[in-house]
Amino acid sequence: MLDNVFFFLRHKEDVLYLYNDMSVSEALEILERYHFTALPVINKEGNYVGTLSEGDFLYYCLNHEDRSIPIKKLIRKNFNPACTITTPVAELFKRSLDQNFVPIVDDRNIFIGIVTRKRILTFLMKQLQDHKSNPSV
Repeated sequence: MLDNVFFFLRHKEDVLYLYNDMSVSEALEILERYHFTALPVINKEGNYVGTLSEGDFLYYCLNHEDRSIPIKKLIRKNFNPACTITTPVAELFKRSLDQNFVPIVDDRNIFIGIVTRKRILTFLMKQLQDHKSNPSV
């Protein structure tokens, strides 16, 4: 089994994310346009600051009319914490059970990408197919 998170990584340049100073209105437009249910949030320095889900926006909008506030006010503490490149793959797999993606940061907390549950499942399905076609390995 692979022992490196990097193998599963979708790099930052290939990932949609939000900036924490965007307004609720701006972020909602992005969610609607791309049909994502959750997105990572970073600050201008590139640090991962959290993940926002459709539910976070829903609960905010049900109770507030002001959509101009920055989304950093909606971020829940400890929701979908990031892993690092050195996180054991078994831990990464475990974390993917709770979220569609796991954010990945470097040792300075700079957001470098995500690992999606889909990528993990695709890998595991291929492993299973390979095992079925060559069970002696």
